[in-house]
Amino acid sequence: MIDLALIGDLYRRYRDPLAKVRDAQRDLLRSNRGRLTPQLDDVEAEITYLLLREARPDVVMELGALHGWSTTWILSALRDNGSGLLHTFDIIDNVVSNVPDDLSLGRWSFHKGDIRENLSQVPEGIGYLFVDAAHNGRFARWYLSELFPRVAAGTPVSVHDVFHGKRALPFTEGAAVLSWLRGNGTEPFTVSRAKAPAPNRALLELRRDLGLDEPVHTGTDNPMIYFRMPESRPVST
Repeated sequence: MIDLALIGDLYRRYRDPLAKVRDAQRDLLRSNRGRLTPQLDDVEAEITYLLLREARPDVVMELGALHGWSTTWILSALRDNGSGLLHTFDIIDNVVSNVPDDLSLGRWSFHKGDIRENLSQVPEGIGYLFVDAAHNGRFARWYLSELFPRVAAGTPVSVHDVFHGKRALPFTEGAAVLSWLRGNGTEPFTVSRAKAPAPNRALLELRRDLGLDEPVHTGTDNPMIYFRMPESRPVST
């Protein structure tokens, strides 16, 4: 399971390399001020890095990159693992100019265009799926029925912008994904400040104890959910 106990253990195990990545991301943000807008808050970005370190996937798929903040976190994990290839899909290519060569070379492939028209480019053997694209229910229902069946059961998955509040808003991506997860008997993990204040506080305290509490950037909502792809996956309606 992806839960607080696992994440806490990963923070302790990878504390030193995570500290270096945090410093590098802070420098990257400073050097790209005005061109790179962080889309992940610190804790959810760190959890993504830690889960990638633990899973050690050969293939990662990122659906939605915008300016590349999540892309650079993912690529940092693959670099530190010493293996793995990231396939990023987006309808715009702003990310291309923001990802440093030392992170991208040999481990990154960018696919420009609407994923719904480019399913043939989706890689086989996805070992981690990261989703942060259109946040409407219609698009979510599409990827739940067309993309998720291509991902093996047990694969770690991240979906962003679900819990900015205590509940996902009706007709949104978050509502669609949460309904699908319930139908598959799966409870996602989140450290959303609004949805899960106790796990949020616990990780903030742990990060403080580990000397990882200096902000990389100012966002604090951490609305992402994490889960492992369930075994049984009926088509979303």
